[in-house]
Amino acid sequence: MGRAERQGANAGGRIRAVVLDYGEVLCRRPKAQIFARMAKLFRMQPAEYFEAYIASRGPYDQGVVGPEEYWRGFAGRSGVSADEATIAQLREWDTEMWGDVSEEMTDWVARLDEAGMKTALLSNMQHDMAAYARKNFAWLRHIDEQVLSCEVGLIKPDPAIFHLTAERIGVQSEEVLLVDDREANVASAKGTGMAGIRFQNVGQLREELEDMGFEVLPNIAAGGFS
Repeated sequence: MGRAERQGANAGGRIRAVVLDYGEVLCRRPKAQIFARMAKLFRMQPAEYFEAYIASRGPYDQGVVGPEEYWRGFAGRSGVSADEATIAQLREWDTEMWGDVSEEMTDWVARLDEAGMKTALLSNMQHDMAAYARKNFAWLRHIDEQVLSCEVGLIKPDPAIFHLTAERIGVQSEEVLLVDDREANVASAKGTGMAGIRFQNVGQLREELEDMGFEVLPNIAAGGFS
């Protein structure tokens, strides 16, 4: 996105709500050593496993299939079997690997809340992770709305989930800024009238927000771009 386009996205200071993705935005990308142990169960290399994992998540995150069906299906496609104990372990590891929260981003969420900006969490997230987040993440108190794919039966980049999010926040789509790490999601949100920034790191996000004239900016940890 060019500078002029970013500035236009917030012309007149019309943004009243910030909608944030969770995975690789509010939390960090899982480290290779963390999902390597999962890959080993499926006799796959970590990079191969992660690619197959991401590609297969849609029905699980949407709540169309449950954890047992998802993991047994994944195992079957990999040519291995998964008993109840293995599935229980996979569910635990699956949740754990998405638990490395970015303090820079959650601090920004808190400051958005304090500044009077409406906020929403919009995530393709399965039920185990949703339960873990609500039990362990105190920063969720700064989020006005939680729109999770497993609970609403919709999944990004379906435009319907962006319309639903704006409706739940109580604003027009044109008053929403989406921050998401996937270009397909950002493009779909823009199609509904939202502004959007594809998240790469905290420093890049801050620069794009500055270009938009957005006043509440994330802080960058010492040492440069996060």
